[in-house]
Amino acid sequence: MSIKREIREKPLLVINYKVYASAFGSRGLKIAVAAEKVYEKLGRNILIIVAPPATELRLISEQVSIPVFAQHADPVELGANTGYLPLELIKDTGATGVMLNHSEHRLKLSEIERGIEKALELGLTTLVCASTPRVAGAVAMLKPDIIAVEPPELIGTGVAVSKAKPEVVTDTVRIIKQVNTEVVILTGAGISRAEDVGAAIRLGTTGVLVASAIMKSENPEKVITEMAEVAIKEYYKRG
Repeated sequence: MSIKREIREKPLLVINYKVYASAFGSRGLKIAVAAEKVYEKLGRNILIIVAPPATELRLISEQVSIPVFAQHADPVELGANTGYLPLELIKDTGATGVMLNHSEHRLKLSEIERGIEKALELGLTTLVCASTPRVAGAVAMLKPDIIAVEPPELIGTGVAVSKAKPEVVTDTVRIIKQVNTEVVILTGAGISRAEDVGAAIRLGTTGVLVASAIMKSENPEKVITEMAEVAIKEYYKRG
C-alpha cells in the first residue's frame, strides 16, 4: 500500500526527532527500528512516521521500511545556495516525505506553497505545521498531504493542546474541511502520554505529531506502543 493511501486509511503517529541527543547515530536508528517493530507488531493498523535530522536521513531510510520524513526543506534549486537543504537532496537520501513550517523553523506562505509544489513534482509526501486554525485553513488551500496544528506556546510543555485548548483542534478541523476535504489532520504540541493521543483523535484528527515524549524517554518502544495502541482503538472506533 502506498504512503498516500495509508495516511488516508489509518491513524498516524509522526515522531519528530528534532535535534535531541537521542536523534543521532545508533540512538536515533534504534528509535526508528523500535517504531518499525511496533508498526509490525500491531498489524500495520497504524502508520508510524519518523522525522530525523537531515544528517540521519540516509542511514535511517536504508534501515527501516516505515516512512522517513525530513524535518525541513528549503524551496530552492540545486546550485549556488550555500547552507540550504533542497528537496532533491532529501529525495536522494531515500526519505519519502518532508515536514514544512514547524514553529521552530517557520516559512513564508509563498515558500510553503513552492515547497509543496516541488515535493509533489518529486513524489514526496508533505506535512505542513500550522500555529492556529486560520493558518491551517490557509495552508489547506495549498493542498499538502497532512497538516499538523501546533500552538507554539504549548510545544515542549507537556500540556497537550487537546487538553489545554481543545477548541483549537475542533476549529482547525472545521476550517480545514471547509476548504479541503482530502487533507489529513494531526494534533501536535504537548503530546506527552497515550491519553493525549486518544483525546486528539476523539476531537476529529487522524493522529499526532510527537517529539520529546518519545525522544527523551528511557524506553521509547514502550511509549510508542502505548500511543499507537490508543490511536488504533480510538480511530477505528469512530468508523
